[in-house]
Amino acid sequence: MHGEYKIPGGKLVGVDLDSQDGVLRNVRVAGDFFLEPDEALAAIDHALEGAPADTDAAGLASRIEAALPAGTTMYGITAEGVAVAVRRALTQATDWSDHDWQLIHEQPQSPILHMALDQVITEEVAAGRRAPTLRVWEWDSPAVIIGSFQSLRNEVDPAGAARHGVTVVRRISGGGAMFVEAENTITYSLSVPASLVSGLSFAESYAYLDDWVLSALGDMGIKAWYQPLNDIASSEGKIAGAAQKRLAGGAGAVLHHVTMSYDIDADKMVDVLRIGKEKMSDKGTKSAKKRVDPLRRQTGLPRAEVIDRMIASFRTRYGLTRGHVTPEEMARAEELAITRYSNKEWTARVP
Repeated sequence: MHGEYKIPGGKLVGVDLDSQDGVLRNVRVAGDFFLEPDEALAAIDHALEGAPADTDAAGLASRIEAALPAGTTMYGITAEGVAVAVRRALTQATDWSDHDWQLIHEQPQSPILHMALDQVITEEVAAGRRAPTLRVWEWDSPAVIIGSFQSLRNEVDPAGAARHGVTVVRRISGGGAMFVEAENTITYSLSVPASLVSGLSFAESYAYLDDWVLSALGDMGIKAWYQPLNDIASSEGKIAGAAQKRLAGGAGAVLHHVTMSYDIDADKMVDVLRIGKEKMSDKGTKSAKKRVDPLRRQTGLPRAEVIDRMIASFRTRYGLTRGHVTPEEMARAEELAITRYSNKEWTARVP
């Protein structure tokens, strides 16, 4: 069995092993990391040899840490990262390069239809009828997208939303409210098979699925990092927020979507979001601008070029074929947009 895990901010760790009679055998760890002294690598292999195959990542990491020689220096590798690679080998996780990725980037669509498309496309990936998909959104109107478990009345000022023509819709993933405007926002979804994040904890899967975009931002001169649980940030503030939903059916799939700030109208945002008003009440809207670090200011690039560079970075790393929403998928999404995402009972399911 073989498992790999790129440690966020670190290096790639690979593990080859066998599972015999419920224990790990013939364990070999390798990678492009740095480790001193040389004997530490053998110590890691020895610590994992004979471990029960059902040991969780935390237990495996503890075995590794206890076995390391005094004064060991690890760069680009952690005991936790090795443990995750072991779990991914045991669960026969897939890697990015194991899949033929498809890109969907189509005309602007309504916030309600975007929610429905996320659900339909991810369900199709779970059922094995669609390849893993990167979908870049284009918005036809401003919106507030609230998390699956958020209180509608606590998050949104209805008078402010009406004043600015803002649609309010609830998504199927958790997390916080997103204020979006067509030219100020970059949003994308990854609909991936569950095997891609197999062996990862919920928190680890966020960092794993966000790693490619950190590299894309780096290519544009932005030093950004993953900030647990679900943010992408720079030294100047938050750049993006992510949310996830795990879907059953077939082999299962994960929906991971990210909203990035290209620009920001802070005055409008705090007029629409109640949480914005409370968080900024003692500091005014200037604080809202400081909390978010827009890509327009950092890159000086047009929004369309930022998106093109992100797509190019993904294609260079993993390959990417241009695709589209099928007529069958669109018909199902349009039905869901009516029956679920525009349904007042759904939107206010947590009043």
